[in-house]
Amino acid sequence: MTPPPPRGAQKRAALTIERLRDLYAAATELTHENPFQLLIATILSAQTTDRSVNLVTPELFRRYPTAHDLAAADPAEVEKLIKPTGFFRLKTMRILAASRALVDLFGGEVPTTMEDMVKIPGIGRKTANVILGAGFDSPGFAVDTHVIRLTNRLGLVATRDPVKIEYQVGAMVPKEEWTALSLRLILHGRRICDARRPRCEECVLNDFCPSSLVRPRRRLRKGRPIGEAPNSDIRLGNT
Repeated sequence: MTPPPPRGAQKRAALTIERLRDLYAAATELTHENPFQLLIATILSAQTTDRSVNLVTPELFRRYPTAHDLAAADPAEVEKLIKPTGFFRLKTMRILAASRALVDLFGGEVPTTMEDMVKIPGIGRKTANVILGAGFDSPGFAVDTHVIRLTNRLGLVATRDPVKIEYQVGAMVPKEEWTALSLRLILHGRRICDARRPRCEECVLNDFCPSSLVRPRRRLRKGRPIGEAPNSDIRLGNT
């Protein structure tokens, strides 16, 4: 059973959208020119940084510009190209399998629906939502570890189940904001709301975030700060 959203979640979500909009572009940091490149880059981004992926994908896509090309690639050659991203043997298997599925199921094109996208090996709802939003400009709320952490710390949800978070946040946020909010939460999680050492003193959300470790800046315009969020992994007074 999915727990209901914490009290005041919708107001905090609206403020989060407003504040993060001023800080970050609604864009993935993975360099890509089309949905196929984004799909492959997203698979490669597991357990590494976008910067590492961006260092290897130009040559990868120069040699294998389409799903047909990559599906027929020599795995040993692909492994050499993507080695800096880590777990390169497993990732090679995954991007080749994904490319073959694209060729066999969709004629080499990336599908445009969640239902079809999750038929591709290695593509779950998170990756599919990234591709739908950033690749096709179609609303999608991608839930990665950063989004799980921030939605709980901000008191938007009281669960760590990615699918439940996707649906709960989607229900309280306008559909046209899904993609932008997810991408901005990811960026904010990387740059400010670190898993171990959140930089609350620099955070533009610290006046209403229930998990903030610093005094509010008195910027709140809707409602007022509420107590500690359920499932928060920060506790007031911790060092």
